[in-house]
Amino acid sequence: MEKFVSMAFVGLIGAVLLMECAEAQTVHVVGDSMGWSIPMSGGAGAYVAWAATKNFVVGDVLTFNFVTNEHDVLRVPKASYDGCTSSNPIGNPITTGPTNITLDSAGEHYYICTFGWHCQAGQKLAITVSATPGSSPSPTGNPTPPTTSTPTAPSPNSSTPANCTLAPTSGPTAGGPTGSTTRTNNIPTTTGIPDSSSSLVL
Repeated sequence: MEKFVSMAFVGLIGAVLLMECAEAQTVHVVGDSMGWSIPMSGGAGAYVAWAATKNFVVGDVLTFNFVTNEHDVLRVPKASYDGCTSSNPIGNPITTGPTNITLDSAGEHYYICTFGWHCQAGQKLAITVSATPGSSPSPTGNPTPPTTSTPTAPSPNSSTPANCTLAPTSGPTAGGPTGSTTRTNNIPTTTGIPDSSSSLVL
């Protein structure tokens, strides 16, 4: 009986770990090596081209790498995005960089930098967020302000299973935080700050 109880307990722990892995989120470093800045190449289309290669899902995180007091991030409605104006903001400007924004609703999300002519020079981002992987986004209706946090990563001594830690899918971010990648059980794991799209356990 004791052996059966021990096996059941181990099975339960395994199921919990699998559920944690299934609830992993993707961290997208906005602009990859370009970071969140005035695009030097690609102009107004630089962030459009970057976003076109990504799939965004509710629960994913956008990491905006920028220097405090040189840029900011503000979520705005489409009309404000198109006109590069901070009218009718969704939440408050985020002025301390780098910063993480958790995508909390499906639909269209628009972000701009409100410093000087930065938005007009192409420092603006429009993305479509799906409710679940592979689903079509639903209209946002009355969107809520984004959730923000300072970028963090699990420590090597974390209780998070190695197979559920950060795993970057593109190269290092120039001028931004970087991490290191190792392989555990033939599955890539990362310590440090994610470089681009990567899985992160909530």
